[in-house]
Amino acid sequence: MANAILLEVINNALRSVAEQMSATMVRSSYSTIVKEMMDCSSAIFDGQGRLLAEGANVPIHLNCLGPCLNTVLTKYFAREDLNPGDLILTNHPYAGGKSLGSHHTKDLIMIAPVFSENNELVAFSVTMLHHKDVGGVWTGDSWTVEIWQEGFLMEPVKLYDKGMRNEALWKVILNNTRNPRDMKGDLMAQISACNIGIKGFKQIIGKYGIELVDEVVEDLLNYSEKLTRNEIRSIRDGKYTHEEKILDDGFEGGPYSIKLTVIVEGDNITFDYTGTDKQIRGPINSPLSATISATYYAMRCITNAYIPTNQGCHRPISVIAPEGTLVNCTMPIGCFQRMVTDHILVDLIMGAMAQAIPGKVMADSCGTNYDFCSGTNLETHPRGGEINHRQYWGEIVPGGLGARADSDGVTIMSCHVTNCPIPPLEAQEIEAPMIFIERSILPDSEGAGKYRSGFSQRRKWKLVGYDGIFSHVSQKSKIPPQGLFGGMPGETSKWIINEGKENERILDYAMGDVIFLDYGDTITCITASGGGYGNPYERDIKKVKEDVDMGLVSIGNAAAKYGVVIDSDTHEVNIEETNQLRGI
Repeated sequence: MANAILLEVINNALRSVAEQMSATMVRSSYSTIVKEMMDCSSAIFDGQGRLLAEGANVPIHLNCLGPCLNTVLTKYFAREDLNPGDLILTNHPYAGGKSLGSHHTKDLIMIAPVFSENNELVAFSVTMLHHKDVGGVWTGDSWTVEIWQEGFLMEPVKLYDKGMRNEALWKVILNNTRNPRDMKGDLMAQISACNIGIKGFKQIIGKYGIELVDEVVEDLLNYSEKLTRNEIRSIRDGKYTHEEKILDDGFEGGPYSIKLTVIVEGDNITFDYTGTDKQIRGPINSPLSATISATYYAMRCITNAYIPTNQGCHRPISVIAPEGTLVNCTMPIGCFQRMVTDHILVDLIMGAMAQAIPGKVMADSCGTNYDFCSGTNLETHPRGGEINHRQYWGEIVPGGLGARADSDGVTIMSCHVTNCPIPPLEAQEIEAPMIFIERSILPDSEGAGKYRSGFSQRRKWKLVGYDGIFSHVSQKSKIPPQGLFGGMPGETSKWIINEGKENERILDYAMGDVIFLDYGDTITCITASGGGYGNPYERDIKKVKEDVDMGLVSIGNAAAKYGVVIDSDTHEVNIEETNQLRGI
Protein backbone atom coordinates (compact mmCIF):
# COMPACT_ATOMS: atom_id res chain seq x y z
CA MET A 1 0.00 0.00 0.00
CA ALA A 2 1.20 3.52 -0.85
CA ASN A 3 2.12 5.70 2.10
CA ALA A 4 -0.58 7.93 3.56
CA ILE A 5 1.05 11.19 2.45
CA LEU A 6 1.29 10.11 -1.19
CA LEU A 7 -2.29 8.84 -1.02
CA GLU A 8 -3.49 12.25 0.14
CA VAL A 9 -1.36 14.17 -2.36
CA ILE A 10 -2.59 12.23 -5.41
CA ASN A 11 -6.19 12.21 -4.15
CA ASN A 12 -6.14 16.00 -3.91
CA ALA A 13 -4.37 16.29 -7.26
CA LEU A 14 -7.21 14.32 -8.87
CA ARG A 15 -9.82 16.45 -7.10
CA SER A 16 -8.03 19.59 -8.23
CA VAL A 17 -8.21 18.48 -11.87
CA ALA A 18 -11.95 17.81 -11.56
CA GLU A 19 -12.49 21.22 -9.93
CA GLN A 20 -10.52 22.94 -12.69
CA MET A 21 -12.76 21.27 -15.26
CA SER A 22 -15.87 22.70 -13.60
CA ALA A 23 -14.26 26.14 -13.21
CA THR A 24 -13.44 26.13 -16.92
CA MET A 25 -17.08 25.58 -17.85
CA VAL A 26 -18.33 28.25 -15.46
CA ARG A 27 -15.80 30.85 -16.61
CA SER A 28 -16.14 30.23 -20.34
CA SER A 29 -19.83 29.36 -20.85
CA TYR A 30 -22.36 31.73 -22.43
CA SER A 31 -25.64 30.90 -20.70
CA THR A 32 -26.62 32.34 -17.33
CA ILE A 33 -27.63 28.99 -15.88
CA VAL A 34 -23.99 27.88 -16.18
CA LYS A 35 -21.89 31.02 -15.75
CA GLU A 36 -23.98 32.29 -12.80
CA MET A 37 -25.73 29.19 -11.43
CA MET A 38 -22.93 26.67 -12.12
CA ASP A 39 -25.32 24.06 -13.53
CA CYS A 40 -22.52 21.80 -14.75
CA SER A 41 -20.39 18.97 -13.38
CA SER A 42 -17.17 17.12 -14.02
CA ALA A 43 -15.39 13.93 -13.03
CA ILE A 44 -12.27 11.89 -13.66
CA PHE A 45 -12.52 8.10 -14.12
CA ASP A 46 -9.75 5.55 -14.51
CA GLY A 47 -9.33 3.41 -17.60
CA GLN A 48 -11.78 0.86 -16.20
CA GLY A 49 -14.48 3.52 -15.81
CA ARG A 50 -14.21 3.77 -12.03
CA LEU A 51 -14.84 7.16 -10.41
CA LEU A 52 -11.64 8.73 -9.05
CA ALA A 53 -12.66 12.33 -8.32
CA GLU A 54 -15.42 14.79 -9.07
CA GLY A 55 -15.96 18.54 -8.98
CA ALA A 56 -18.22 19.65 -6.12
CA ASN A 57 -21.03 21.14 -8.20
CA VAL A 58 -24.47 19.61 -8.77
CA PRO A 59 -24.76 16.32 -6.82
CA ILE A 60 -27.50 14.88 -9.03
CA HIS A 61 -25.16 15.19 -12.02
CA LEU A 62 -22.05 13.76 -10.47
CA ASN A 63 -23.11 10.26 -9.67
CA CYS A 64 -24.87 10.04 -13.04
CA LEU A 65 -21.64 10.29 -15.01
CA GLY A 66 -20.47 6.81 -13.97
CA PRO A 67 -23.56 4.88 -15.10
CA CYS A 68 -23.60 6.84 -18.37
CA LEU A 69 -19.91 6.12 -19.00
CA ASN A 70 -20.54 2.43 -18.34
CA THR A 71 -23.45 2.49 -20.82
CA VAL A 72 -21.22 4.09 -23.46
CA LEU A 73 -18.41 1.56 -22.97
CA THR A 74 -20.64 -1.53 -22.86
CA LYS A 75 -23.27 -0.62 -25.47
CA TYR A 76 -21.65 1.77 -27.96
CA PHE A 77 -17.86 2.08 -27.98
CA ALA A 78 -15.48 -0.65 -26.87
CA ARG A 79 -12.28 0.63 -25.32
CA GLU A 80 -10.22 -0.63 -28.26
CA ASP A 81 -12.35 1.52 -30.60
CA LEU A 82 -11.32 4.74 -28.85
CA ASN A 83 -8.45 6.95 -29.96
CA PRO A 84 -6.64 10.09 -28.79
CA GLY A 85 -8.68 13.11 -29.80
CA ASP A 86 -12.04 11.32 -29.59
CA LEU A 87 -14.93 13.09 -27.89
CA ILE A 88 -18.23 11.29 -27.29
CA LEU A 89 -21.46 13.24 -26.78
CA THR A 90 -24.90 12.11 -25.58
CA ASN A 91 -28.05 13.50 -24.01
CA HIS A 92 -30.27 10.40 -24.29
CA PRO A 93 -31.82 9.32 -20.96
CA TYR A 94 -32.61 5.88 -22.38
CA ALA A 95 -29.31 5.23 -24.16
CA GLY A 96 -28.59 1.51 -24.31
CA GLY A 97 -32.20 0.55 -23.61
CA LYS A 98 -32.28 1.34 -19.89
CA SER A 99 -32.57 4.69 -18.10
CA LEU A 100 -28.84 4.78 -17.45
CA GLY A 101 -27.83 7.65 -19.70
CA SER A 102 -28.22 11.38 -19.21
CA HIS A 103 -30.84 12.48 -16.68
CA HIS A 104 -32.73 14.60 -19.19
CA THR A 105 -32.25 15.95 -22.69
CA LYS A 106 -30.78 19.34 -21.70
CA ASP A 107 -27.96 17.68 -19.76
CA LEU A 108 -25.34 16.93 -22.42
CA ILE A 109 -22.65 14.51 -21.27
CA MET A 110 -19.24 14.70 -22.96
CA ILE A 111 -16.68 11.90 -22.58
CA ALA A 112 -13.02 12.21 -23.57
CA PRO A 113 -10.68 9.22 -23.32
CA VAL A 114 -7.21 9.93 -21.90
CA PHE A 115 -4.21 8.16 -23.38
CA SER A 116 -0.67 7.90 -22.04
CA GLU A 117 2.42 8.65 -24.13
CA ASN A 118 2.52 4.91 -24.89
CA ASN A 119 -0.99 5.20 -26.38
CA GLU A 120 -2.53 3.25 -23.49
CA LEU A 121 -6.08 4.18 -22.41
CA VAL A 122 -5.58 5.29 -18.81
CA ALA A 123 -8.56 7.48 -17.87
CA PHE A 124 -11.69 9.34 -18.93
CA SER A 125 -12.36 13.06 -18.60
CA VAL A 126 -16.15 13.55 -18.35
CA THR A 127 -18.33 16.65 -18.16
CA MET A 128 -22.02 17.40 -17.99
CA LEU A 129 -23.55 20.80 -18.74
CA HIS A 130 -27.17 21.94 -18.66
CA HIS A 131 -27.83 23.59 -22.02
CA LYS A 132 -30.42 26.31 -22.36
CA ASP A 133 -32.43 24.83 -25.22
CA VAL A 134 -32.37 21.55 -27.16
CA GLY A 135 -35.63 22.00 -29.02
CA GLY A 136 -38.74 20.43 -27.62
CA VAL A 137 -42.21 21.83 -27.14
CA TRP A 138 -41.28 25.17 -25.56
CA THR A 139 -38.14 27.14 -24.78
CA GLY A 140 -38.55 26.47 -21.08
CA ASP A 141 -39.90 23.63 -19.04
CA SER A 142 -43.39 22.31 -19.68
CA TRP A 143 -45.60 19.37 -18.86
CA THR A 144 -44.43 16.71 -21.29
CA VAL A 145 -45.63 13.12 -21.52
CA GLU A 146 -43.07 11.59 -23.87
CA ILE A 147 -39.34 11.97 -24.34
CA TRP A 148 -39.56 13.42 -27.89
CA GLN A 149 -41.38 16.46 -26.55
CA GLU A 150 -38.32 17.24 -24.43
CA GLY A 151 -35.91 17.96 -27.28
CA PHE A 152 -33.65 16.23 -29.77
CA LEU A 153 -32.10 12.93 -28.71
CA MET A 154 -28.49 11.86 -29.25
CA GLU A 155 -27.43 8.36 -28.50
CA PRO A 156 -23.68 8.32 -27.74
CA VAL A 157 -21.85 9.52 -30.86
CA LYS A 158 -18.36 10.84 -31.60
CA LEU A 159 -18.45 14.61 -31.89
CA TYR A 160 -14.70 14.44 -32.47
CA ASP A 161 -12.99 11.46 -34.08
CA LYS A 162 -9.19 11.45 -33.73
CA GLY A 163 -9.28 15.20 -33.23
CA MET A 164 -11.49 15.94 -36.26
CA ARG A 165 -14.90 17.47 -35.59
CA ASN A 166 -17.96 15.81 -37.07
CA GLU A 167 -19.21 18.87 -38.95
CA ALA A 168 -22.50 17.25 -39.97
CA LEU A 169 -23.33 16.43 -36.35
CA TRP A 170 -22.22 19.91 -35.24
CA LYS A 171 -24.67 21.50 -37.71
CA VAL A 172 -27.49 19.16 -36.66
CA ILE A 173 -27.04 20.17 -33.02
CA LEU A 174 -26.95 23.91 -33.76
CA ASN A 175 -30.00 23.61 -36.02
CA ASN A 176 -32.05 21.93 -33.31
CA THR A 177 -31.86 24.69 -30.72
CA ARG A 178 -33.52 28.06 -30.45
CA ASN A 179 -30.25 29.43 -29.02
CA PRO A 180 -27.43 28.39 -31.39
CA ARG A 181 -25.07 31.09 -30.05
CA ASP A 182 -25.35 29.90 -26.45
CA MET A 183 -25.35 26.25 -27.49
CA LYS A 184 -22.12 26.72 -29.46
CA GLY A 185 -20.47 28.66 -26.64
CA ASP A 186 -21.47 26.16 -23.98
CA LEU A 187 -20.36 23.19 -26.08
CA MET A 188 -16.98 24.84 -26.55
CA ALA A 189 -16.82 25.36 -22.78
CA GLN A 190 -17.44 21.64 -22.27
CA ILE A 191 -14.81 20.70 -24.82
CA SER A 192 -12.30 22.98 -23.09
CA ALA A 193 -13.13 21.41 -19.73
CA CYS A 194 -12.59 17.90 -21.07
CA ASN A 195 -9.23 19.01 -22.46
CA ILE A 196 -8.31 20.44 -19.05
CA GLY A 197 -9.09 17.02 -17.56
CA ILE A 198 -6.91 15.27 -20.13
CA LYS A 199 -4.05 17.68 -19.54
CA GLY A 200 -4.35 17.46 -15.75
CA PHE A 201 -4.40 13.66 -15.60
CA LYS A 202 -1.44 13.43 -17.97
CA GLN A 203 0.49 15.80 -15.71
CA ILE A 204 -0.19 13.55 -12.72
CA ILE A 205 0.98 10.38 -14.45
CA GLY A 206 3.89 12.29 -15.96
CA LYS A 207 5.04 13.30 -12.48
CA TYR A 208 4.46 10.03 -10.62
CA GLY A 209 4.35 7.39 -13.34
CA ILE A 210 1.31 5.38 -14.40
CA GLU A 211 2.31 2.32 -12.36
CA LEU A 212 2.45 4.30 -9.11
CA VAL A 213 -0.75 6.18 -9.90
CA ASP A 214 -2.55 2.89 -10.60
CA GLU A 215 -1.32 1.53 -7.26
CA VAL A 216 -2.49 4.66 -5.41
CA VAL A 217 -5.86 4.55 -7.17
CA GLU A 218 -6.46 0.99 -5.97
CA ASP A 219 -5.51 2.01 -2.44
CA LEU A 220 -7.76 5.09 -2.59
CA LEU A 221 -10.78 3.09 -3.72
CA ASN A 222 -10.18 0.44 -1.05
CA TYR A 223 -9.68 3.15 1.58
CA SER A 224 -12.99 4.85 0.75
CA GLU A 225 -14.75 1.49 0.72
CA LYS A 226 -13.29 0.57 4.11
CA LEU A 227 -14.33 3.86 5.71
CA THR A 228 -17.82 3.66 4.19
CA ARG A 229 -18.25 0.10 5.46
CA ASN A 230 -17.15 1.25 8.92
CA GLU A 231 -19.88 3.90 8.84
CA ILE A 232 -22.51 1.35 7.79
CA ARG A 233 -21.33 -1.08 10.46
CA SER A 234 -22.09 1.55 13.11
CA ILE A 235 -25.78 1.47 12.10
CA ARG A 236 -27.90 -1.10 13.87
CA ASP A 237 -28.85 -4.01 11.57
CA GLY A 238 -32.47 -3.92 10.55
CA LYS A 239 -35.09 -2.75 8.07
CA TYR A 240 -36.16 0.90 8.11
CA THR A 241 -39.14 2.08 6.09
CA HIS A 242 -40.58 5.42 5.07
CA GLU A 243 -43.01 6.88 2.54
CA GLU A 244 -43.29 10.29 0.89
CA LYS A 245 -45.75 11.88 -1.55
CA ILE A 246 -45.22 13.83 -4.76
CA LEU A 247 -47.77 15.97 -6.62
CA ASP A 248 -49.36 16.34 -3.20
CA ASP A 249 -51.80 18.98 -4.51
CA GLY A 250 -53.58 16.43 -6.73
CA PHE A 251 -52.14 17.61 -10.05
CA GLU A 252 -52.35 15.01 -12.82
CA GLY A 253 -53.89 12.38 -10.58
CA GLY A 254 -51.60 12.89 -7.62
CA PRO A 255 -50.60 12.42 -4.93
CA TYR A 256 -48.29 9.55 -5.80
CA SER A 257 -46.33 7.46 -3.32
CA ILE A 258 -42.63 6.76 -3.18
CA LYS A 259 -41.74 4.01 -0.73
CA LEU A 260 -38.42 2.86 0.65
CA THR A 261 -37.07 0.06 2.78
CA VAL A 262 -33.48 0.47 3.91
CA ILE A 263 -31.86 -2.84 4.78
CA VAL A 264 -28.70 -2.73 6.90
CA GLU A 265 -26.77 -5.99 7.14
CA GLY A 266 -23.33 -5.75 8.67
CA ASP A 267 -21.28 -3.45 6.47
CA ASN A 268 -23.68 -3.51 3.50
CA ILE A 269 -26.72 -1.34 2.91
CA THR A 270 -29.58 -1.75 0.42
CA PHE A 271 -32.08 0.90 -0.65
CA ASP A 272 -35.18 -0.90 -1.89
CA TYR A 273 -37.83 1.29 -3.56
CA THR A 274 -40.25 -1.59 -4.11
CA GLY A 275 -43.84 -0.42 -3.61
CA THR A 276 -43.28 2.93 -5.31
CA ASP A 277 -46.08 3.93 -7.70
CA LYS A 278 -45.85 3.27 -11.42
CA GLN A 279 -44.40 5.89 -13.75
CA ILE A 280 -46.91 8.46 -14.96
CA ARG A 281 -47.60 10.26 -18.23
CA GLY A 282 -45.61 13.30 -17.29
CA PRO A 283 -42.03 14.58 -16.91
CA ILE A 284 -41.51 13.88 -13.18
CA ASN A 285 -40.33 10.27 -13.62
CA SER A 286 -36.78 9.58 -12.47
CA PRO A 287 -34.37 7.62 -14.66
CA LEU A 288 -32.54 4.89 -12.78
CA SER A 289 -29.28 6.84 -13.08
CA ALA A 290 -30.89 9.80 -11.27
CA THR A 291 -32.33 7.57 -8.55
CA ILE A 292 -28.88 6.07 -7.99
CA SER A 293 -27.40 9.59 -7.85
CA ALA A 294 -29.88 10.80 -5.23
CA THR A 295 -29.29 7.66 -3.17
CA TYR A 296 -25.51 8.02 -3.27
CA TYR A 297 -25.82 11.69 -2.36
CA ALA A 298 -27.96 10.92 0.70
CA MET A 299 -25.43 8.29 1.79
CA ARG A 300 -22.64 10.86 1.61
CA CYS A 301 -24.76 13.14 3.81
CA ILE A 302 -25.00 10.56 6.59
CA THR A 303 -21.41 9.28 6.39
CA ASN A 304 -18.17 11.00 7.32
CA ALA A 305 -17.52 14.01 5.09
CA TYR A 306 -13.77 13.33 5.11
CA ILE A 307 -14.11 10.05 3.23
CA PRO A 308 -12.69 10.59 -0.30
CA THR A 309 -15.56 10.49 -2.78
CA ASN A 310 -14.85 7.83 -5.39
CA GLN A 311 -16.05 4.46 -6.64
CA GLY A 312 -15.07 2.83 -3.34
CA CYS A 313 -17.86 4.67 -1.53
CA HIS A 314 -20.41 2.95 -3.78
CA ARG A 315 -19.27 -0.65 -3.35
CA PRO A 316 -21.23 -1.39 -0.12
CA ILE A 317 -24.43 0.20 -1.53
CA SER A 318 -27.14 -1.61 -3.48
CA VAL A 319 -30.16 0.07 -5.09
CA ILE A 320 -33.34 -1.82 -5.99
CA ALA A 321 -35.67 0.28 -8.17
CA PRO A 322 -38.40 -1.68 -9.99
CA GLU A 323 -38.55 -0.91 -13.70
CA GLY A 324 -41.51 1.11 -14.91
CA THR A 325 -41.93 3.02 -11.65
CA LEU A 326 -41.38 6.65 -10.69
CA VAL A 327 -37.81 5.76 -9.70
CA ASN A 328 -36.85 3.76 -12.81
CA CYS A 329 -38.76 5.02 -15.81
CA THR A 330 -38.76 3.38 -19.22
CA MET A 331 -38.78 4.60 -22.81
CA PRO A 332 -40.57 6.67 -24.07
CA ILE A 333 -41.95 8.31 -20.92
CA GLY A 334 -40.95 11.91 -20.13
CA CYS A 335 -38.37 12.63 -17.43
CA PHE A 336 -37.40 16.28 -17.84
CA GLN A 337 -38.63 17.22 -14.34
CA ARG A 338 -37.16 14.17 -12.62
CA MET A 339 -35.94 16.46 -9.82
CA VAL A 340 -39.48 16.52 -8.43
CA THR A 341 -38.97 12.86 -7.56
CA ASP A 342 -35.25 12.99 -6.81
CA HIS A 343 -35.51 15.74 -4.19
CA ILE A 344 -38.16 13.70 -2.39
CA LEU A 345 -35.85 10.68 -2.43
CA VAL A 346 -33.46 12.51 -0.10
CA ASP A 347 -36.27 13.34 2.36
CA LEU A 348 -37.40 9.72 2.02
CA ILE A 349 -33.97 8.35 2.93
CA MET A 350 -33.58 10.81 5.80
CA GLY A 351 -36.99 9.81 7.15
CA ALA A 352 -36.12 6.11 7.04
CA MET A 353 -32.67 6.53 8.56
CA ALA A 354 -34.01 8.76 11.35
CA GLN A 355 -35.13 5.54 13.01
CA ALA A 356 -31.58 4.22 13.08
CA ILE A 357 -29.23 7.23 13.26
CA PRO A 358 -31.28 10.20 14.53
CA GLY A 359 -28.19 12.31 15.13
CA LYS A 360 -27.09 12.24 11.48
CA VAL A 361 -30.24 13.08 9.56
CA MET A 362 -32.16 16.25 8.83
CA ALA A 363 -35.84 17.09 8.61
CA ASP A 364 -37.62 17.68 5.29
CA SER A 365 -36.45 20.53 3.08
CA CYS A 366 -38.15 22.74 0.49
CA GLY A 367 -37.71 20.38 -2.44
CA THR A 368 -37.29 21.52 -6.02
CA ASN A 369 -38.22 25.03 -7.17
CA TYR A 370 -37.88 26.23 -10.77
CA ASP A 371 -38.99 29.49 -12.32
CA PHE A 372 -38.32 30.04 -16.05
CA CYS A 373 -39.73 32.48 -18.57
CA SER A 374 -39.02 33.95 -21.99
CA GLY A 375 -40.16 37.11 -23.70
CA THR A 376 -39.22 39.69 -26.32
CA ASN A 377 -38.49 43.41 -26.20
CA LEU A 378 -36.57 44.59 -29.24
CA GLU A 379 -36.17 48.09 -27.78
CA THR A 380 -34.38 47.06 -24.59
CA HIS A 381 -32.94 43.68 -25.63
CA PRO A 382 -32.52 43.71 -29.43
CA ARG A 383 -29.64 41.25 -29.66
CA GLY A 384 -28.81 37.77 -28.49
CA GLY A 385 -31.19 35.19 -27.13
CA GLU A 386 -33.05 33.02 -29.59
CA ILE A 387 -33.07 33.34 -33.36
CA ASN A 388 -36.00 35.78 -33.07
CA HIS A 389 -34.32 37.58 -30.14
CA ARG A 390 -36.65 36.02 -27.60
CA GLN A 391 -34.78 36.13 -24.29
CA TYR A 392 -34.93 33.28 -21.82
CA TRP A 393 -34.24 33.60 -18.10
CA GLY A 394 -34.95 31.80 -14.89
CA GLU A 395 -33.67 30.49 -11.64
CA ILE A 396 -33.40 27.37 -9.56
CA VAL A 397 -35.18 29.08 -6.70
CA PRO A 398 -33.81 28.34 -3.22
CA GLY A 399 -35.97 27.87 -0.15
CA GLY A 400 -35.57 26.62 3.41
CA LEU A 401 -33.63 23.54 4.48
CA GLY A 402 -34.60 21.17 7.26
CA ALA A 403 -33.12 21.36 10.74
CA ARG A 404 -30.60 18.84 12.11
CA ALA A 405 -29.92 17.30 15.49
CA ASP A 406 -27.47 20.04 16.45
CA SER A 407 -28.14 23.03 14.19
CA ASP A 408 -30.78 25.14 12.49
CA GLY A 409 -31.61 24.67 8.84
CA VAL A 410 -30.12 26.98 6.22
CA THR A 411 -32.29 29.82 4.93
CA ILE A 412 -32.67 30.36 1.17
CA MET A 413 -30.40 27.76 -0.34
CA SER A 414 -30.92 25.32 -3.20
CA CYS A 415 -31.17 22.15 -1.23
CA HIS A 416 -29.66 18.70 -1.56
CA VAL A 417 -29.15 17.39 -5.09
CA THR A 418 -29.49 20.82 -6.75
CA ASN A 419 -26.86 22.97 -5.00
CA CYS A 420 -26.95 25.86 -7.53
CA PRO A 421 -26.06 29.36 -6.31
CA ILE A 422 -28.43 32.32 -6.62
CA PRO A 423 -27.70 34.28 -9.82
CA PRO A 424 -27.24 38.04 -9.41
CA LEU A 425 -30.44 39.99 -10.00
CA GLU A 426 -28.54 42.40 -12.22
CA ALA A 427 -27.29 39.60 -14.48
CA GLN A 428 -30.83 38.45 -15.21
CA GLU A 429 -32.14 42.00 -15.74
CA ILE A 430 -29.29 42.82 -18.13
CA GLU A 431 -29.89 39.74 -20.25
CA ALA A 432 -33.68 39.61 -20.31
CA PRO A 433 -36.76 41.90 -20.30
CA MET A 434 -37.67 41.55 -16.63
CA ILE A 435 -37.27 43.53 -13.40
CA PHE A 436 -37.00 42.15 -9.90
CA ILE A 437 -39.36 43.69 -7.36
CA GLU A 438 -38.60 41.65 -4.28
CA ARG A 439 -36.35 38.95 -2.89
CA SER A 440 -36.86 38.56 0.85
CA ILE A 441 -37.04 36.15 3.76
CA LEU A 442 -40.63 35.32 4.76
CA PRO A 443 -40.97 35.80 8.54
CA ASP A 444 -42.68 33.11 10.63
CA SER A 445 -42.31 30.55 7.84
CA GLU A 446 -39.88 28.26 9.64
CA GLY A 447 -40.57 24.78 10.88
CA ALA A 448 -40.22 25.30 14.63
CA GLY A 449 -38.17 22.98 16.78
CA LYS A 450 -35.37 22.79 19.28
CA TYR A 451 -33.54 23.55 16.09
CA ARG A 452 -35.66 25.40 13.56
CA SER A 453 -35.61 25.03 9.80
CA GLY A 454 -34.53 27.64 7.30
CA PHE A 455 -37.14 30.21 6.26
CA SER A 456 -39.09 30.50 3.02
CA GLN A 457 -38.22 32.99 0.32
CA ARG A 458 -40.56 35.56 -1.21
CA ARG A 459 -39.48 36.36 -4.74
CA LYS A 460 -41.31 38.68 -7.14
CA TRP A 461 -40.50 39.95 -10.61
CA LYS A 462 -42.24 41.83 -13.44
CA LEU A 463 -42.21 41.08 -17.15
CA VAL A 464 -41.18 44.12 -19.19
CA GLY A 465 -41.33 42.26 -22.47
CA TYR A 466 -44.01 40.84 -24.73
CA ASP A 467 -45.40 37.39 -25.44
CA GLY A 468 -44.19 35.93 -22.17
CA ILE A 469 -44.05 32.15 -21.84
CA PHE A 470 -43.74 31.17 -18.17
CA SER A 471 -43.20 27.79 -16.54
CA HIS A 472 -43.00 26.92 -12.86
CA VAL A 473 -42.23 23.98 -10.61
CA SER A 474 -42.30 23.72 -6.84
CA GLN A 475 -43.22 21.13 -4.23
CA LYS A 476 -44.99 20.73 -0.91
CA SER A 477 -47.86 23.10 -1.68
CA LYS A 478 -50.38 21.05 0.33
CA ILE A 479 -48.34 18.71 2.54
CA PRO A 480 -45.72 20.91 4.24
CA PRO A 481 -42.15 19.76 4.86
CA GLN A 482 -42.28 17.56 7.94
CA GLY A 483 -40.24 17.87 11.12
CA LEU A 484 -38.50 15.17 13.14
CA PHE A 485 -38.75 14.13 16.79
CA GLY A 486 -41.32 16.74 17.75
CA GLY A 487 -40.19 19.36 15.26
CA MET A 488 -43.01 21.23 13.55
CA PRO A 489 -43.74 21.27 9.80
CA GLY A 490 -42.67 24.26 7.73
CA GLU A 491 -44.34 26.57 5.23
CA THR A 492 -45.95 25.37 2.00
CA SER A 493 -45.14 26.80 -1.43
CA LYS A 494 -47.34 29.14 -3.50
CA TRP A 495 -47.36 30.89 -6.89
CA ILE A 496 -49.27 34.13 -7.54
CA ILE A 497 -49.69 35.98 -10.83
CA ASN A 498 -50.33 39.76 -10.53
CA GLU A 499 -50.37 39.78 -6.74
CA GLY A 500 -52.47 42.62 -5.34
CA LYS A 501 -54.02 43.54 -8.69
CA GLU A 502 -57.63 43.12 -9.82
CA ASN A 503 -56.61 40.20 -12.01
CA GLU A 504 -54.66 38.45 -9.24
CA ARG A 505 -54.49 34.70 -9.73
CA ILE A 506 -53.20 32.13 -7.25
CA LEU A 507 -52.09 29.10 -9.20
CA ASP A 508 -53.95 25.92 -8.32
CA TYR A 509 -50.96 23.64 -8.69
CA ALA A 510 -47.28 23.73 -7.77
CA MET A 511 -46.32 22.81 -11.34
CA GLY A 512 -47.93 22.49 -14.72
CA ASP A 513 -47.77 23.46 -18.37
CA VAL A 514 -46.65 26.85 -19.67
CA ILE A 515 -48.61 30.02 -18.87
CA PHE A 516 -48.72 32.98 -21.26
CA LEU A 517 -47.97 36.40 -19.78
CA ASP A 518 -48.55 39.99 -20.92
CA TYR A 519 -46.33 43.03 -20.56
CA GLY A 520 -46.38 44.19 -16.91
CA ASP A 521 -47.55 40.91 -15.42
CA THR A 522 -45.85 39.95 -12.15
CA ILE A 523 -44.91 36.56 -10.73
CA THR A 524 -44.65 35.98 -6.99
CA CYS A 525 -43.11 32.78 -5.70
CA ILE A 526 -43.24 31.73 -2.07
CA THR A 527 -41.03 28.72 -1.58
CA ALA A 528 -41.53 26.00 0.97
CA SER A 529 -39.32 26.12 4.03
CA GLY A 530 -38.19 23.06 5.99
CA GLY A 531 -39.16 20.98 8.99
CA GLY A 532 -37.96 21.54 12.53
CA TYR A 533 -35.99 19.09 14.69
CA GLY A 534 -36.94 18.39 18.30
CA ASN A 535 -39.44 19.96 20.70
CA PRO A 536 -39.76 23.73 20.03
CA TYR A 537 -40.22 24.33 23.77
CA GLU A 538 -36.66 23.09 24.24
CA ARG A 539 -35.18 25.75 21.98
CA ASP A 540 -32.63 28.04 23.58
CA ILE A 541 -34.45 31.18 24.73
CA LYS A 542 -31.55 33.32 23.49
CA LYS A 543 -31.91 31.90 19.98
CA VAL A 544 -35.64 32.66 19.96
CA LYS A 545 -34.89 36.21 21.11
CA GLU A 546 -32.27 36.61 18.36
CA ASP A 547 -34.77 35.53 15.69
CA VAL A 548 -37.33 38.02 17.05
CA ASP A 549 -34.75 40.83 17.09
CA MET A 550 -33.85 40.07 13.47
CA GLY A 551 -37.50 40.18 12.40
CA LEU A 552 -37.57 36.51 11.46
CA VAL A 553 -40.03 35.41 14.14
CA SER A 554 -42.88 37.56 15.45
CA ILE A 555 -43.41 38.12 19.15
CA GLY A 556 -46.71 36.26 18.86
CA ASN A 557 -45.12 33.20 17.31
CA ALA A 558 -42.26 33.26 19.79
CA ALA A 559 -44.89 32.49 22.42
CA ALA A 560 -47.16 30.30 20.30
CA LYS A 561 -44.44 28.13 18.77
CA TYR A 562 -41.62 28.21 21.31
CA GLY A 563 -43.27 29.17 24.58
CA VAL A 564 -41.07 32.27 24.89
CA VAL A 565 -42.88 35.38 26.14
CA ILE A 566 -41.34 38.65 24.95
CA ASP A 567 -42.65 42.06 26.06
CA SER A 568 -43.86 44.01 23.02
CA ASP A 569 -42.70 47.33 24.50
CA THR A 570 -39.29 46.49 25.96
CA HIS A 571 -38.54 43.48 23.72
CA GLU A 572 -37.19 41.71 26.79
CA VAL A 573 -37.95 38.09 27.66
CA ASN A 574 -40.37 37.62 30.54
CA ILE A 575 -38.69 34.65 32.21
CA GLU A 576 -41.49 34.03 34.71
CA GLU A 577 -44.22 33.83 32.07
CA THR A 578 -41.95 31.87 29.75
CA ASN A 579 -41.28 29.24 32.43
CA GLN A 580 -44.97 29.07 33.19
CA LEU A 581 -45.86 28.62 29.51
CA ARG A 582 -43.18 25.98 29.06
CA GLY A 583 -44.32 24.16 32.18
CA ILE A 584 -41.01 24.55 33.97
